[in-house]
Amino acid sequence: MASVPLVGPNGPIGVLSVLMARPGPPDGEQWSFLTSVAAWAAVRAGSAGGDTTSPDGSRRRPAAARSGEVPSIGSLGAVSPVPRSDRTFRMGELTVALAEAVTSLDVVRAVQERVLPPFGADGMLVEVIERDRLHILGSTGYSKEFLEEIEGVPLTIHTAATGVLYSRTPDFVESPEKFLRRYPELESLMITSAKRAWAMLPLIASGRSIGCCVISFDQERSFSEEQRTLLTALSGLVAQALERARLYDAEHARAQKLQRGLLPRTLPSLPAVSAGARYLPAGQSDEVGGDWYDVIPLSSDRVALVIGDVMGHGLTEAVTMARLRTAVRTLAELDIPPDELLAHLGDLVRDLGDDSYATCLYAEYDPVTQVCAFSTAGHPPPIVVQPDGMVMRPEPAVDPPLGAADPPFGTHELRLPEDSLLVFCTDGLVESATRDIDEGLDQLGQSVSRAATESSRPPSGSLDKLCDAVMSDLLPDREHTDDDAVLFVVRTHSTPDADIASFNLSDGPQAAGEARQHVRQQLTIWGLPELEMTTELVVSELVGNVVRHASGPIRLRLLHSQTLICEVYDSSPTTPRIRRAASTDEGGRGLQLVAAVSRRWGTRFLPEGKCIWSEQALAS
Repeated sequence: MASVPLVGPNGPIGVLSVLMARPGPPDGEQWSFLTSVAAWAAVRAGSAGGDTTSPDGSRRRPAAARSGEVPSIGSLGAVSPVPRSDRTFRMGELTVALAEAVTSLDVVRAVQERVLPPFGADGMLVEVIERDRLHILGSTGYSKEFLEEIEGVPLTIHTAATGVLYSRTPDFVESPEKFLRRYPELESLMITSAKRAWAMLPLIASGRSIGCCVISFDQERSFSEEQRTLLTALSGLVAQALERARLYDAEHARAQKLQRGLLPRTLPSLPAVSAGARYLPAGQSDEVGGDWYDVIPLSSDRVALVIGDVMGHGLTEAVTMARLRTAVRTLAELDIPPDELLAHLGDLVRDLGDDSYATCLYAEYDPVTQVCAFSTAGHPPPIVVQPDGMVMRPEPAVDPPLGAADPPFGTHELRLPEDSLLVFCTDGLVESATRDIDEGLDQLGQSVSRAATESSRPPSGSLDKLCDAVMSDLLPDREHTDDDAVLFVVRTHSTPDADIASFNLSDGPQAAGEARQHVRQQLTIWGLPELEMTTELVVSELVGNVVRHASGPIRLRLLHSQTLICEVYDSSPTTPRIRRAASTDEGGRGLQLVAAVSRRWGTRFLPEGKCIWSEQALAS
């Protein structure tokens, strides 16, 4: 059995005993480890507020519990030695701080706050090895010139830091004279540092050197054997904590890179909408979240607007968000209705596991009809801010989140005036411990209305400024938010009547000739004679397919936008499919010709039938 006392600030409070399978006492490294664990346990026991027993047998409260604070750190300097019990307690404080450190900067902060004051040090330098060079992770008490001179020093160059890394032995230098005797080539560097004593500690974890920690002093000083032992033990604790924190930093950086790469870098400005968005990660969490948003162009100038939130935080949630966003974009290409899209998305979420849930809102906006149709799975519905600043909050029945809801999903429609604002958000923006979601949504609507009124119909690029103003209004203390937050604002536009031409056609073979005549007349009005031949070809083939394989009534619609859009409507659910025609086939090449002259083409289904559409690029 090996026993180590649990020492509080006012004396012993217990004992840590370890039963060993082999005979003989622990070695030096094991004793150091047991002492560190005992110091950590003593701090935990003392901060819990339990009674302690003094050497004379009387019961008393620990100093931390009596004062309500952690005792201030005393001096461990050579001039004013601190009792052994207090030093052990201070070491326990550092152990606790390192155990609670999550990131590398947390470890550096713990060293700065818990090591420098007890030793009366005024300088600290933590360097880590990256790609055979020493890079500064954190520092205090050094000039910018000095730090620039030592940053990125190769391990092949002989310096005080690389020396202790290769020897893996601490080096305690008590004066400039002793420093120059050991490192005569570093005189100018020593002068720049403005230090006169150093404790150079290698950071060794998992059997390998990962960096170096330098504790420095602006006055000459000596190091007692006890202080050297204590600093050496502390360097081992720091190295273990730093290795763990750097693994977390690397994973967190990968997750953030993944999340940034999957969110839209820029939002497109389309004929139907212009958009702005802001994503704010949680201030109190170092993990990434699963919030996302997207703008997806659809056929005939329509646009899909998506916002979602995967429940939870971490790399798994970020990956799930990526899968859902990809799935939404793929499903949107099929031009299926919002409720059907959410049904397919729900199947995907259920396949991820019983504990996977996500909220999502999928909306489609048509600039011709100025109607926005949306379905929502556990997500707050959009807020509408009309051009005059009036706020409208639709409150439809919201279906449960994806992973918990069963189809069918409800579909809701909003008819929007020109220049309306559609406001989407995730719950991290409007919900908190001091504000319920309804109150937050009301505040969001008023904030957007106020910002939009002050900007007086800004251009599309100013939506980003509007988002900044609203985020500052709703989340003034961003560092203390406990959830990710997304604000997604869309300004709607309508297609001018002059850019829309619609024609009813006969049901017989003469419909193709009628369609070509309408095309020639309308393209002359729009000043697009260069597209006349290809557009006649497109409408001939599309109308001909309807006459041969579908049923009427047949309608032709032309839209003059960033492209020339041709649409042919019929009442049949039959899907036209492009096929490879053999050299001896007399037909089967119509859709190949349409695809050859079109930028893209496709089919979308409607309650009353279907629409076959084609887009042609306009001449520059």
